[in-house]
Amino acid sequence: MLLRPLLSRFHNYQRAGAGAANFCLVKNVGPALVNPETANSKEKSLEKEHVISYLVNSCGLSAENAVSASKKVHFDVPNKPDSVLEFLQKQGFSKSQIGELVAKHPQVLVSNPNKSLLPKIDFFLQLTGISEKDFLTTVASNPQFLARNLNRRVGPVYDYLENIIGSVKVQTLLRRGSWTFNLDLENKLIPHVDFLRKLGVPPNCIELALFHCPGIFWSNQVEFKKIVEEVRQMGFDPSKSMFIVAIHTRSGKGNLALWDKCYEAYIKWGWSKDDIDMAFRKHPGCMLLSERKISKVLDFLVNKVGRDSRSVALSPYVLFYNLEKRTIPRCSVVHFLYLKGLVKKDWSLTCVLCPTEKAFLEKYVTRYAEKLPELYDIYLEKLGSSKLKSVQQC
Repeated sequence: MLLRPLLSRFHNYQRAGAGAANFCLVKNVGPALVNPETANSKEKSLEKEHVISYLVNSCGLSAENAVSASKKVHFDVPNKPDSVLEFLQKQGFSKSQIGELVAKHPQVLVSNPNKSLLPKIDFFLQLTGISEKDFLTTVASNPQFLARNLNRRVGPVYDYLENIIGSVKVQTLLRRGSWTFNLDLENKLIPHVDFLRKLGVPPNCIELALFHCPGIFWSNQVEFKKIVEEVRQMGFDPSKSMFIVAIHTRSGKGNLALWDKCYEAYIKWGWSKDDIDMAFRKHPGCMLLSERKISKVLDFLVNKVGRDSRSVALSPYVLFYNLEKRTIPRCSVVHFLYLKGLVKKDWSLTCVLCPTEKAFLEKYVTRYAEKLPELYDIYLEKLGSSKLKSVQQC
């Protein structure tokens, strides 16, 4: 109920030519913005209006984003936010980058530039060695880095990770703005890694987990051990990388929600529980695909190629290939060869889809060039113009 009158109010300001930042711009129109369901008092409501006005006029946020950000930051006077904006500008952030940063992390406006922000920026630049331009883009996109405590969280986590995955990879995580640096080192990261080591997970797989699947370490110790044991009971070998991928697939609300949707999608295509379990054991990532991806691939393989849907569970890898740029062109060629009696009816999907482009062309196109000169044209037609050049170079 609050957003609509706010939007109208700010649009009126813009039409009236409101320009420079003015912290007290909405002081005289406060009552019109008060929402009696959420405001505890007129004073708090008026303060929120001041904050929203500041976020719009000084930080460049849209009215919608300003309303959302105002729920996370509070200040009575603009002195501290002004000093933060001035500091960010001196660091080289553009107006649009500052707006993006504040929208994602509005609390930055009440931080201490020299005591809180500057040490983190220096830490980031010294350790990653990236250019100033890349630094500004990274921090603007991932401002949560500025919210982390340098001495109690970022620094210790950085040192711990560096000893395991090396300086290059840990610097890459830092540049990405990885949430790994917000992990509880003593209660989650260290105990989880130690637990994996006790199970016989080798160093390279632990590196894989920390670098590519850090989300698995967010669970508390009880939940983490439960997930790991569940994966072990499914038959995954702790010494193999798929063990980590399986843990990742079963970790976090988002992944579990995807699991349920994938499960329903496979059931719709006639897979049994055993089929799904088998596919998951062969490639855990098959339970993190979108419903649309699953349906498009299976629709083509079943209705165009003539394969039994359940047979795909034997080689779930084929679900991951690009349908338009790999699966359709290659299957069209081999199906044409089948119609000409040159390959068996039950040709292997994996043998057709897994090889490199060069290997596929040599086995299924060049080999039959004299008998079927049109085969190459069929392939190019199905492939589309986006990859013609690379194919012609093979």
